[in-house]
Amino acid sequence: MYLITAIIKPFKLDDVRDGLSELGISGMTVSEVKGFGRQKGHTELYRGAEYVVDFLPKLKIEIAVKSEVLDATVSAIQKAANSGKVGDGKIFVTPLTRVIRIRTAEMNEDAI
Repeated sequence: MYLITAIIKPFKLDDVRDGLSELGISGMTVSEVKGFGRQKGHTELYRGAEYVVDFLPKLKIEIAVKSEVLDATVSAIQKAANSGKVGDGKIFVTPLTRVIRIRTAEMNEDAI
């Protein structure tokens, strides 16, 4: 089992969700986050004053998947979130040692 954490541009969420739905993945957690990577923010003009936007709005998607669908899930996210421009985001894959469904106490792959 693995936890996939993807940081993407906000307008790409529907594309990612559609791509994951085609794989049969329906559960995910989405959080609004801010950050920067190599692009290091940008400068904006507001009412004649220039200011630096250091942290850009992003979405963080977290998905727990079985080992068998890991590669397909990562590929679907990468394909759907790719705009070809700087700041498309990152995908992190972390092994999960234990998962527990609170309501039923199911463990590991049964809990996913």
